Amino acid sequence: MSLPLVTTAERRHRLGRRHRLAPSARAATVAEAADSVVALHATDAATVYLSARARLTEGGTDAIERALYEDVSLVRLLSMRNTLFAVSAGLAPYVDASTARAIAAKERRTLLKHLDEDGQGLDAQWLARTEAAALDALDAHGPSTGSQLSAAVPALRQKITISRGKKYETEQGVTTRVIRLLAADGRIRRDRPRGSWTSSQYRWVHTEPWPAVPAAEARVEIARRWLRSYGPATEADLKWWTGWTLTEVRKALAAVGPDQVRLEDGSAALVSPGDTGTEPAPEPWAALLPALDPTGMGWADRGFHLDPAHRSALFDYAGNIGPTVWWNGEIVGGWAQRSGGEIVWRLLGSPGRAAERAITAEAARLAAWVGDARITPRFRTPLERELVA
Repeated sequence: MSLPLVTTAERRHRLGRRHRLAPSARAATVAEAADSVVALHATDAATVYLSARARLTEGGTDAIERALYEDVSLVRLLSMRNTLFAVSAGLAPYVDASTARAIAAKERRTLLKHLDEDGQGLDAQWLARTEAAALDALDAHGPSTGSQLSAAVPALRQKITISRGKKYETEQGVTTRVIRLLAADGRIRRDRPRGSWTSSQYRWVHTEPWPAVPAAEARVEIARRWLRSYGPATEADLKWWTGWTLTEVRKALAAVGPDQVRLEDGSAALVSPGDTGTEPAPEPWAALLPALDPTGMGWADRGFHLDPAHRSALFDYAGNIGPTVWWNGEIVGGWAQRSGGEIVWRLLGSPGRAAERAITAEAARLAAWVGDARITPRFRTPLERELVA
């Protein structure tokens, strides 16, 4: 029995609709925008805003700030691939249980190992007291930066030596490590930053950990949602995206029960159960997506939406994607913001006059939305550097 065929064009149609990038598919709320791609990359503060903006029907930075800091419908979690993501509050317990718990446990083991090797007698009891004091300080003083916490809690000013006796020996304060551990455990979360929405210098607030969900159940839910947004895809794609072991990926997929389809190159891929039919083509759409946007980073194999010849211009040496220009589900160029605020872009190929008109209009909309803010990706790529220069 032959497998249903899903063409490259069909995959791009799905991307436009399910990733909320086609105009008629855009989301009404920030949480819906995040759910459409499962999670928004949050390593770079600006990416959360620009990724959400590309998927929303309307609203400025204030709408995204409300979601992050007032109604808390969007939260940042250290999760997949030990990377910071922003996810909807409804999905957060599943992301926490499927991925973040294991990261938190590893973070704690690492810090305790460093404390023991430092030889000052700092141990798990000292760490527990320091964490409790930090939470008490947040309760007493409200949202606080790491510097403010360190000023309020003397133990956080403790310094330890890492890799003592080795050529890369270094002395570090424990403030950042303790804060990272509390955040990984879900006992604190990032609040409003110092400065504008592009800043990564956050204040912190005391919060309650997410409700406990069995890890296996949580992985099934994440796999189910990921397949809906990113299928057709392979177990190798899901393993790369989540950072799970191959055994964990296979068990989660077995519980989901995906269907198989055939791609144009003859290979097999997975889709959600019953998701083998064709999807109507959305209206033509252009998008300027930020560095690390999930649509550019969602698969280990991105050949259906990116000409391999353009990869070296759009990715850095570590595989991080830069700002990209999209036309109807395909990456056709890159963009950047110059120091004066101008949005500039370059096509890699010839998508046609209709594409150029739509991209020009989208760049103007992006410039108006960004306003006086200045955006420099944390991970610079060759084309972005060239455009800025």
